[in-house]
Amino acid sequence: MTLKQTPLNAAHRAMGAKMVDFGGWDMPVNYGSQIDEHHQVRNDCGMFDVSHMRVVDVKGAGVRGFLRYLLANNVDKLTQPGKALYSCMLLDNGGVIDDLIVYFMSEDWFRIVVNAGTADKDIAWMKQQAARRASQLTIADHPELAMIAVQGPNARAKVWEALPGSRELTGHLVPFSAAVMGEMFIARTGYTGEDGFEVMIPAKAAPFFWATLAEKGVKPIGLGARDTLRLEAGMNLYGQDMDETINPLEAGLAWTVDLKSERDFIGKAALLANPPTRKLAGLVLLDRGVLRGHQQVHTAHGTGEITSGSFSPTLEKSIALARVPKEVLTGDTVQVAIRDKMLAAQVVKYPFARNGKSSL
Repeated sequence: MTLKQTPLNAAHRAMGAKMVDFGGWDMPVNYGSQIDEHHQVRNDCGMFDVSHMRVVDVKGAGVRGFLRYLLANNVDKLTQPGKALYSCMLLDNGGVIDDLIVYFMSEDWFRIVVNAGTADKDIAWMKQQAARRASQLTIADHPELAMIAVQGPNARAKVWEALPGSRELTGHLVPFSAAVMGEMFIARTGYTGEDGFEVMIPAKAAPFFWATLAEKGVKPIGLGARDTLRLEAGMNLYGQDMDETINPLEAGLAWTVDLKSERDFIGKAALLANPPTRKLAGLVLLDRGVLRGHQQVHTAHGTGEITSGSFSPTLEKSIALARVPKEVLTGDTVQVAIRDKMLAAQVVKYPFARNGKSSL
């Protein structure tokens, strides 16, 4: 199978990246030390190629009403152009099809950014739901757009240096909002627990922007550090922390589900009919070892399972997200089966780290 390539593939190779197959994409896992890359983002800033993510525009009369029904979070919260919302898109049984970010641009245009591995499935689901409602919406993705995330305490200043005129347009942006700059779309969002921008840019211009950022001293960061950064920030990864068999209430995402308003949405009835018996909790390993996905967690209330686990460079400890019985409390000590040993871990409230430092 030929791996798909982003417009920055040659740039990654020129920078000495170690490339891996990531869901059918040829992507950089690191450019040297993964731990150094992690600290670079927490302490200064780094840039990520996230061009494998898919940008989908939903346009037409009645688009807000359609998204009110399609998404578990309520797009009625979006009233200012450029404002963004994080949400899950659910099956009728409450399982998560994908988690996504939706931006309100105008009453007949919302922009959605979906995960790479689920993009085709997501778009097919959106079109199927639009057809069921007999709506005349256009649902179109934009493979001609690349996406570069610049993240870290100095990220915004570096983007302003690299993109003349961008400070005037984006200096006022609050987190989770975006502005259009010519053919570019600049959002103050990210997946690291740090400040920064995600910049959607025409694919043909992406290598030049990447090179300009590098000239300004922004270091490239691979998928390895992206994963430890998002785990420290307590951010879910689709396919690990939730999927079509898990509902958002069991995945620590109750805050993204609007069950208060009268609005109906796909999956709402199932969520109300099946109160969760499990929840997502943070773990910090007390013994020596490394927490990894799928390890069994033994608690006084039954067993659970680690969904994401790794060594945390910021805490210098092993941390994890785990799905455990809802009766498990913060502060409890649990046992994790690692190879043939039972190792002690403490249940903690995540996020573990963000804004450059530990939050425990």
